[in-house]
Amino acid sequence: MRFQSIFLMALGMAYGCSVSTLQAAEQLAVATVQYREVAQTYSVEGVVEATRQSTVSAQISGRVKEVNFDVGDSVRKGQVILRIDERETEQALAGSQAQVMQTRAALTNAKANYERSKQLFEQKFISQSALDKAKADYEMALAQAAASEAGAGQSALARGYAAVMAPFSGVVAARLVEMGEMVTVGKPLMVGFDPAQMRVVVNVPQYKLSEIGMHPSVKVEVPSLKRWLQAASVTVQPAADSRTHSTQVRVNLPPNERGIYPGMFVRAHFVVGKASKLLIPASAVVRRSEVVGVYVVDEKGEVRLRQVRLGEAAGENEIEILVGLNPGERVALDPIKAGMSLAHPR
Repeated sequence: MRFQSIFLMALGMAYGCSVSTLQAAEQLAVATVQYREVAQTYSVEGVVEATRQSTVSAQISGRVKEVNFDVGDSVRKGQVILRIDERETEQALAGSQAQVMQTRAALTNAKANYERSKQLFEQKFISQSALDKAKADYEMALAQAAASEAGAGQSALARGYAAVMAPFSGVVAARLVEMGEMVTVGKPLMVGFDPAQMRVVVNVPQYKLSEIGMHPSVKVEVPSLKRWLQAASVTVQPAADSRTHSTQVRVNLPPNERGIYPGMFVRAHFVVGKASKLLIPASAVVRRSEVVGVYVVDEKGEVRLRQVRLGEAAGENEIEILVGLNPGERVALDPIKAGMSLAHPR
């Protein structure tokens, strides 16, 4: 009995109800219905997206000969995610290198001819026009040699594109090619994102932006995981949609949140002020078909099921009561146990 009393005292302190009230109903843990000042929120639905997400595309043409990762795999920055057959690029590189050797030989010959022409011109054996032609041939050979070396460098760079590397560490979200598939320049190969940096994107009406700016606190509800996250920061985009008259707001989540991935449905709750609401613990609510109610415990300890109308959630553990309860009444925290006591009274 003493342990139960201590438990009820702690429970009463957690929900803001009086200790004496809880001790009066030792068989059922109860909480007192009361008005409390809570944060008034504006809720809007949104989706999760990755702050860093990219589509890796092919930079050369060729056949895919190696795929090292699939959807869901973790990839480190710089790892080779797939390879494209480089034989075509190797042939192009060999041709460029041969052209470099050819232009270098032509440059050597043109330079020697120009040097001879200068000597002959000084000895008055050739005209000025002959010297000018030799100089022009040398400069043309010099330009051709530079162009061929640039082409060889480009071919060597293209050869390196055969190994497609991850631009950052993350997770593969989509694989868009198969082994042996022919790809061309610009063909999307894989999509990846960084799970360490996630954010929520919502559209907020323009008339609410001023209230959101005054109270930058935001909590993100993830219904599928039954979790609440405190936003790390909020960014309001400096543009509005002319059709919906809304502005995109980005809510940055804390880093490295497990279980959060792009495309998830969430709700962002922006604090816009404070209000006094009649609250009860969310665990006290019981739903039977279309009926929403609570088990009310009177002063004699008798239990009655009463239908109520709910308002908005006030944080993670409490909910607003619009109709059906009065301040000071007590509700059972465990609807299952309360229902059993109602069905089998002592």
